[in-house]
Amino acid sequence: MSEVVIVEAVRTPVGRRGGGLSTVHPADLLGNALQGLFDRTGVDPSLVGQVVSGCVSQVGEQSFNIARRAWLAGGFPLGTACTTVDTQCGSSQQATSIASALVASGVVDMAVACGVESMSRIPIGSNSSKKLGLGVPIPKTYFSRYEFTSQFEGAERIAEKWGITREDTDRFGFESQSKAARAWEEGRFDTQIVAVQAPDTDADGNLTGDTHLVARDEGPRETTLAGLGALRPVARPDGVHTAGTSSQISDGAGAILLTTERKAAELGLTPKARITQTCMVGVDPVTMLTGPIDATRLMLERSGLSISDIDVFEINEAFASVVLAWQAEVGADPARVNPNGGAIALGHPLGATGAVLVTKALHELERTGARRALVSMCCGGGLGTGTIIER
Repeated sequence: MSEVVIVEAVRTPVGRRGGGLSTVHPADLLGNALQGLFDRTGVDPSLVGQVVSGCVSQVGEQSFNIARRAWLAGGFPLGTACTTVDTQCGSSQQATSIASALVASGVVDMAVACGVESMSRIPIGSNSSKKLGLGVPIPKTYFSRYEFTSQFEGAERIAEKWGITREDTDRFGFESQSKAARAWEEGRFDTQIVAVQAPDTDADGNLTGDTHLVARDEGPRETTLAGLGALRPVARPDGVHTAGTSSQISDGAGAILLTTERKAAELGLTPKARITQTCMVGVDPVTMLTGPIDATRLMLERSGLSISDIDVFEINEAFASVVLAWQAEVGADPARVNPNGGAIALGHPLGATGAVLVTKALHELERTGARRALVSMCCGGGLGTGTIIER
């Protein structure tokens, strides 16, 4: 098996629902990230053997293998194969694992892992909506085996199990916003962002021919603990999660270029890091969101590393309780967790977030001169994805 290295990783800004990126077709949004990847590296796109993209709501503008639509619409070589995967929130992290395996096994010398989601244009759940008249995704046989819960309810049950309070979640949400604000103030995201020239529309949604530049994440907002404390719970009347301690509905894309050490040397490329571990685990689909706990333990066991050997953690902030329970179980130093804010502050464009988190982790290692990062996500239906990268 060949050692897999990351040549570059980039992301678009993460846009708010109805914000600056909402006028961009999702295939063009992904194409923007792909173009940024090749602009940064100078690599000939024809050298890419396969493209693997994550996308959750694969319907309408995000249907028909959006990876292939984005690749062709971007003017990239038609001979390159493209695949779109759905692992719920972990889709583009699983796309990274698949692309890494393709490279490691010698199926291709170079691959792109990426992801996209435009939740403004394709709302969450659109592909399973009863309005389509195509039935529902959960068969009756499921209910005799498992209780069917929402992610909101799963987050509340995690809070109950780990003794996480409203005060705990509010403080976590406040810290996420504070970290993201500091990251932008200090230019920590400058090396990873690919700005998007988005089309303008009129009041009726028609294109005007003009454009606007989106160069910053739109999720961060001024937040106080008092303000968070005044928000209503989103799942239960007495729940601990609010809009200020849950991930934001967002638009965005990310892309990662992977190859072997040998191919990188042949092309004169300097790898930024290598991928040392990937995994995906199944967990209880009722609480649903504990996957990062199992994924972290599995990767540490396989690698022989301890939790203290990891310098940076990117654990998706689907809900505050997910990360707080993970911290309690694995014993991670909170100072190393999501150092530049997470999905509570920056947003969670579903199928893109895995690629976004790997990109954030890689650039944070470079910024700080640290060695190892661990990325993990919880996924709808009870899954956990994981990646360890090392400089």
